[in-house]
Amino acid sequence: MTPASTGASTGVGAVASVPSASSARPAPEAVPESRMSPGGPGYRRMSLALFLAGVATFALLYSTQALLPLLSGDFAVSAGDASWTVAAATGGLALFVLPMSALSERYGRRTVMTASLAVAVTLGLLVPFAPSLGALVALRALQGAALAGLPASATAYLAEEVTPKALVTAIGLFVAGNSVGGMSGRVITGWVAQEWGWRVAVGVIGVVAVACAVAFRLLLPAPKHFRPGSLRPRVLARTVRDHLANPLLRRLYAIGALFMTVFGGVYTVIGYRLTEAPFSLPQGIVGSIFLVYLVGTVSASAAGRLVGRLGRRGALYAGGGTTAAGLLLSLAGSLPVVLLGLVLITAGFFAGHTVASSAVGRTADVGRAQASALYQSAYYVGSSAGSTVGALAFHAGGWAATVGVGLVAVAGVAAITLAGTRAAARAAAARPA
Repeated sequence: MTPASTGASTGVGAVASVPSASSARPAPEAVPESRMSPGGPGYRRMSLALFLAGVATFALLYSTQALLPLLSGDFAVSAGDASWTVAAATGGLALFVLPMSALSERYGRRTVMTASLAVAVTLGLLVPFAPSLGALVALRALQGAALAGLPASATAYLAEEVTPKALVTAIGLFVAGNSVGGMSGRVITGWVAQEWGWRVAVGVIGVVAVACAVAFRLLLPAPKHFRPGSLRPRVLARTVRDHLANPLLRRLYAIGALFMTVFGGVYTVIGYRLTEAPFSLPQGIVGSIFLVYLVGTVSASAAGRLVGRLGRRGALYAGGGTTAAGLLLSLAGSLPVVLLGLVLITAGFFAGHTVASSAVGRTADVGRAQASALYQSAYYVGSSAGSTVGALAFHAGGWAATVGVGLVAVAGVAAITLAGTRAAARAAAARPA
């Protein structure tokens, strides 16, 4: 047996000897990676399951947004009163996302997501029969609260069950489902309601959501890496406090809120912009503008490749720069140029949101559902702020003022990302060589 085969020294002057028991012991075999990755077992089923969960969530969440004029006519209420059917759903989600994330830490991600979808789709089938606006708003609030079990739990599930290299891509597919659901919840209801009324329209979305929920439960692989946590309030409070004390997580929460500030403001006000001169588009065409969300599906899915090329911070700079370019183009008086601007805003937003939300899952070692829930809360605060401030700016100074609000938010994203870049550089310099 040669020295090489026994592990004995082959240096000059080495003396051949009988190998010891320790040197003769075979090297331990590498433990195979049990988490999912592209091309591996279960990855396609998992991706499709969470894509469909994202479709159902956002289709239900925004199903009444394109129907507000019809709701105002049917219930004889103002536009402000009718808008509560949207605000109640998003508010319920923002309010309950943290408690639902705590339940997922105790009872499991798949269990909470399944229960959340089951309750939400059941309520979705009751929505068409609401006898009054008050009843409709109450149902929508409950629906939003039920849906709160999806976003944070899905991100935590992916962080635990998918390899780190594939995490951004996997979350991108989930966010892509969000964009498809958000688009369909607005576009489909608008066209169906035009022929058969708002009740049939929201009923159709309810049936679509039921199909998505059933497929989700059948497809999603059972978790292998979940470890139950505690439901004790003191433990939960400590976990939340620790997340908020983490500088990187705070930066990611702020970035998510600022990106959504831009997006919420633009898509709340764009209808006013396009129905007024010089465009004067009919309402049906304006409603179809949400087809631009398909661009978000592509950019969210491609975020993983973008991070692979540019790194996380480079991808955030790219997303912010793309969004800013779109905002500036939207100032033009040419409709094709404005539409191109919306394409860039949508692409930049979904890419940035995907990168930030996936970074939260990778950063949090414990309490991932709470970490993701805090991100979702910040995200929906940004949505509310963007919608309100963007609309106020539009009424005060026109579309240019709304764009100004968006550019300030993008500048905030760049400043926070730059602060992270400098912090990483200081940390690298402090490490011993």
